[in-house]
Amino acid sequence: MRVEVPPAEAEELNTRQSLINRLRDLDDKDSWQDFFDTYWKLIFSVARKAGLTEQEAEEVVQETTMSVAKYIQDYRYDPNVCSFKNWLMHKTQWRIIDQVRKRPPEFVRNLASSSGSSLTPLLERIPDPESLELDSLWEEEWEKNLIDAAMQRIKRRIKPDHYQIFYLGAVRNFSARRVAETIGVNIAQVYLVRHRVSGLIKKEVALLRQKKF
Repeated sequence: MRVEVPPAEAEELNTRQSLINRLRDLDDKDSWQDFFDTYWKLIFSVARKAGLTEQEAEEVVQETTMSVAKYIQDYRYDPNVCSFKNWLMHKTQWRIIDQVRKRPPEFVRNLASSSGSSLTPLLERIPDPESLELDSLWEEEWEKNLIDAAMQRIKRRIKPDHYQIFYLGAVRNFSARRVAETIGVNIAQVYLVRHRVSGLIKKEVALLRQKKF
């Protein structure tokens, strides 16, 4: 029996597949810049929360990007088997483990000394990538990254003062009156701009979530 895929779902699948195909062209600088802009903070944040130093986390970002470029030709998009989101998580996971393995013995000794406790070498405590449970951390940071990426994309498309109105109210939690006084506009405009920009960001988040990209 043939199963019909709803038009909206079929379009969504085609959209995701097309994005993966774009990354397979290593000369498509715009797509790769889009990938980096969208995901570098996610990868960096997860690496830091997994216990890496800032420098190590930066290495993870660089090496994960290179790993994606190297293996994207072999990746076959099938959300029922392995979504791009999970595929990227596993690439990041391996690169985090690589950084742990590169740590010299004195690094662990200094870490143990500074903490005032005896530590088992991290390589022994994390013998393989599967033992590093990133699922919940990745999911949490993924959602945060979607919002941040959406905000940055909208920021480039609207007037600077409109974004500042939104940022001061939604992120800095300024009252509408304080935002109005800071920017030099009336309160009515603050409410209108915040409503409009919030709507744009929600749509952008939904678009990014739909693409899984």
